[in-house]
Amino acid sequence: LWNILCLFSVLHAAQLLDSGMLFPRESASRELKELNGLWAFRADKSPNRNRGFEEAWYKQRLAETGPVIDMPVPASFNDVTQDATLRDFTGWVWYDREVHLPPRWITDEGTRLVLRVGSAHYYSVVWVNGEKVVEHNGGHLPFEAEIGSLFRKDPTNPCRITVAVNNTLTLETLPPGTIHYIRDRSRYPDGFFVQGTSFDFFNYAGIHRSVLLYTTPRAYVDDVTVVTDFVDNTGFVKYSVSVRGTTSATLKVTLMDKDGHCVASSNGSSGVLKVPDVKLWWPYLMHENPAYLYSMEVRLTAGGGGSSEDVYTLPVGIRTVHVTTTQFLINNKPFYFHGVNKHEDSDIRGKGFDWPLIVKDFNLMKWMGANSFRTSHYPYAEEILQMCDRHGIVVIDECPGVGIKDIQSFGNASLSHHLEVMEELVRRDKNHPSVVMWSVANEPAAEMPPAEFYFQTLIKHTKELDPTRPVTYVTASNFARDKGAPFVDVLCVNSYFSWYHDPGHLEVIQLQLNTQFEDWHEKYQKPIIQSEYGADTVPGFHSDPPVMFSEEYQSEVLRNYHSVFDQKRNKYVIGELIWNFADFMTAQGVTRVVGNKKGVFTRQRQPKASAFILKERYWRLANETGTLPPWAKYPCAL
Repeated sequence: LWNILCLFSVLHAAQLLDSGMLFPRESASRELKELNGLWAFRADKSPNRNRGFEEAWYKQRLAETGPVIDMPVPASFNDVTQDATLRDFTGWVWYDREVHLPPRWITDEGTRLVLRVGSAHYYSVVWVNGEKVVEHNGGHLPFEAEIGSLFRKDPTNPCRITVAVNNTLTLETLPPGTIHYIRDRSRYPDGFFVQGTSFDFFNYAGIHRSVLLYTTPRAYVDDVTVVTDFVDNTGFVKYSVSVRGTTSATLKVTLMDKDGHCVASSNGSSGVLKVPDVKLWWPYLMHENPAYLYSMEVRLTAGGGGSSEDVYTLPVGIRTVHVTTTQFLINNKPFYFHGVNKHEDSDIRGKGFDWPLIVKDFNLMKWMGANSFRTSHYPYAEEILQMCDRHGIVVIDECPGVGIKDIQSFGNASLSHHLEVMEELVRRDKNHPSVVMWSVANEPAAEMPPAEFYFQTLIKHTKELDPTRPVTYVTASNFARDKGAPFVDVLCVNSYFSWYHDPGHLEVIQLQLNTQFEDWHEKYQKPIIQSEYGADTVPGFHSDPPVMFSEEYQSEVLRNYHSVFDQKRNKYVIGELIWNFADFMTAQGVTRVVGNKKGVFTRQRQPKASAFILKERYWRLANETGTLPPWAKYPCAL
């Protein structure tokens, strides 16, 4: 399968980095058309998974080349049918639909028309009316292509969009995987193969986020970068604007407060806006006025006399992030992470974007007093980060570098792809005030000799892309053999004492956790986040004395960990993130019964006993470390 996949050049992915990736927003000069809904769908179940390319399915409507079924977009394709072969399918799947465009989009030569895919897993090829317009290597991040010229050749043609997506994972993809062909015909049918992975979540696939068309003028704002700071009561917004489509343009940059009043303005493609009486962006439960956002309007005028204008507005939170050997500082004040790890995962829709689920999750996080989460183990939807910006939820933004266990995954090809993914991630998320740290990997085999060069290069490159945020990766390695830890700014450590180690022995947790913290800090002299801890729990299963998988056992694991956190958090432990926020689906196996059950909420977002333990703890921590408004003395909804 991978040999077929490699026929498509990855050059397009590299070229995409030359342009910006601003989140599409409507304005006086920009329009949007969402293409979500039902698409025609077919999985290529041919033995080599290549029939779609051999027969050129993209040259006509998918329904004209064979049977199709309805498939919702956005959604994973795995769980929406009764077809067991589709649930675990590996290879190419095909989507298409026809779109009617507003006539002015086609007739107006001064309008750019851009097709954007929010994310598709993992390798994508897109055609419009049979012409290939873009390829993209990797899931979880957006890609786009300008397509207006295709329709101006013959405006009577419909807009037919075809997307082929391949979820095959190899040792050079992110996340990595392996394909095992088994050729024993006495035991396995012809063509039998297994997609192997080293991560503990289901390999959902498909078009997972919105597909849309948007317009800009021919001369347009391509990218905006902001870096913020403050001194006393004055804020500073250093900005840089990239313009395309013109060599002569004027720019007007205006920063407005929540009431729409101008607080600072400037001309030119770069500069510094001074904000008097600045209102800083503070995390949830850390300040009486958290998550304050300004709006920065960028207005481009090209062609003289105002003949062409583009307007783009970017939310801006003014805040700083610094790390010492023992503290994580937001706006020069110590911040303690008390939050969760999450997954984009839910019944039926898999990893498909779903607004009701997102709003429910934010209500639950705020109810329990969580101030942060990690995007384990991949970048989440941009809309989720926008919610974090608006509600003050702090984010550790993680790339899909999970399951890097094989020495071949530390090779040059893998590193090159990993660097590209980090460039795409930083380019997309660099302006979010909620994003305070980049995580370049989760639980890699960092004890392997190649890991030292790999992570030194990767972390250095990420810091060059964004010098304003610290960089970490999440380790489960022995501290004495970890090759990457010297290069990170914050140590994020996963451990599962009395679960994967010494199962059933609650009495070892405090001793082993204390030893873990002391060993890591003595060796590296860096602040530490307990980035994962927990225990699988079957909701409604009770046992006294506690036994594994009971709600009582999960509760006792948490209490033992919390006791040590309280001893260390005024020294060098700067955070605790429970694994996991909610139960989630995994591949089938003898160690999992319908998924991973370490959530403090069920997959349907109902609380286990541990959710109430965390709620009590997190609100106590907030009252100890924050400056809370009166309403925050009690759990609240959005």
